[in-house]
Amino acid sequence: MTIEQHVEELLAEFKNAVGTGKRRQIETELELARAEREVLLAEQDGRVSAVPPF
Repeated sequence: MTIEQHVEELLAEFKNAVGTGKRRQIETELELARAEREVLLAEQDGRVSAVPPF
């Protein structure tokens, strides 16, 4: 599963979630997935390096 698919799946789950606790859990997972996607895109664009500085 790609990160894009994961984000889309989480969005669908969030829209259908019942209960505040479940929505908060999915929202947190969604935030992490979006952050991971941004890091991957930044690495691809060359904005950040995937190689550690040491």
